[in-house]
Amino acid sequence: MSSTPASSDSRHPMVAVVALCFGGLSAALTQTMVIPIQSELPELLHTSGSNAGWVITATLLAAAVSMPVAGRLADLYGKQRVLVVNAALLVVGSLVVALTSSLVPVLAGRALQGFAMGFIPVGISLMREFTPPHLTGTAIASMSATLGVGGAIGLPLAAWIADGHDWHLMFWFSAGLALLVMLATIVLVPHIHDAQPGRFDTVGALGLAVGLVTFLVGVSKGNDWGWHSTTTWGCATAGLLVLVVWGGYELRQDDPLVDLRTTAQPQILLTNVAAVAIGFGMMAQSIVVPQLLELPAATGYGLGQSILAAGLWMAPSGLMMLVFAPVSANLMRRLGAQQTLMIGAAVLGAGYVVALFLMGAPWQLLIASCIAASGVGIGYAAMPTLILDHAPVREAASAVGVNALMRSVGTTLAAAVMATMLTSSTVDLGGLALPTKGAFQACFVVGAVAAFVGVAIASTIPRRLRDSGVEAPHSGTPLSETAAVEHG
Repeated sequence: MSSTPASSDSRHPMVAVVALCFGGLSAALTQTMVIPIQSELPELLHTSGSNAGWVITATLLAAAVSMPVAGRLADLYGKQRVLVVNAALLVVGSLVVALTSSLVPVLAGRALQGFAMGFIPVGISLMREFTPPHLTGTAIASMSATLGVGGAIGLPLAAWIADGHDWHLMFWFSAGLALLVMLATIVLVPHIHDAQPGRFDTVGALGLAVGLVTFLVGVSKGNDWGWHSTTTWGCATAGLLVLVVWGGYELRQDDPLVDLRTTAQPQILLTNVAAVAIGFGMMAQSIVVPQLLELPAATGYGLGQSILAAGLWMAPSGLMMLVFAPVSANLMRRLGAQQTLMIGAAVLGAGYVVALFLMGAPWQLLIASCIAASGVGIGYAAMPTLILDHAPVREAASAVGVNALMRSVGTTLAAAVMATMLTSSTVDLGGLALPTKGAFQACFVVGAVAAFVGVAIASTIPRRLRDSGVEAPHSGTPLSETAAVEHG
């Protein structure tokens, strides 16, 4: 099967890399856009607070499902095509929310925005097909960093738009970005014919969606419904049971949605387990630090910042992930992807330790957040490289999608755990129950433990003899042809 990219594209791989990173950033940005107006959503959508909470949850659930599904579709039908579809979903989802003020269509639009998150793992897997070896590591690292960069930029941007403007404007803005992404993907990203033979496992996709959504709903809503609630544990248990049945079904398929035998390889399995721990560590600081910044100064430890100011204090930490992309690529060249993952997780843990002792001023939390974000930038770049080094070429996008899913599971768990910890130890201030200083400190400790657990897990990943961390087929040798050479 021919897979030679268009010559005009292959001569300018950096243009395509920038286009893909812009797409990843735009998709990630939508994840945090509604957080600044979260408290106003019940009034804006004419619904209850419990129902309004689904505006955020719907996006997270759809993103979790979309990553492995988009990866498998990309392997079967071509990565560039699936990227265009993901960008189109982001356009449609943004427009749906921008044109309504009712709960149901808003939830539908937010779900479509979540499905667009498949853009990131598919983009990562595509980069190795058209970038020259010296650029591959930096390209993958930059694309991985967009998840954090977009989220960090989304907070102050949305707060600024919502402050004195119609809240719909933020979704018109995201629709405009998404349209640019779609056009850039069509025009600038190489049209590589990298489709692999096989069929799409529709039953497997539905089973995974039901299992994941049911389990993650139980986890994400546990704090609202109560951790002793039958509904909470019923959802979590039912979701796990569905996933067990789904796993048995997948093992009997010739063309499964997810090849569980591949994911069970020690290098891939342990990388994915580490992804849960590191994803947990990343999300913990994204939840805890803004709350500490916005807490009233009258508590004695709150920093009294506005929503916009808190977002601006957090924005540099997101940019640090992008700054450390070339650092991560250099570490992978010198030490290998496994060691780089361990370093990233260790730096993330160090950021929490710093925060434990520096939480008395916004600039102190800025330093701690930047340290933690640097670790995320380093570690997030190493994980897809480890996956691509060990996954079969025909399953590259699917394998990266599963890794992104595991990171998403980690972030969902972190959101639930942090919310529970911050509401379980409170102090009364003017009739408001606010988290105590000890609750914030406990969150920092848990975040550090999660990161260092990630270090320990990463240390057990078996090495292979040739692990440069950034090895990639030359841009003139497509992956499918390389696979044919390697496997005879």
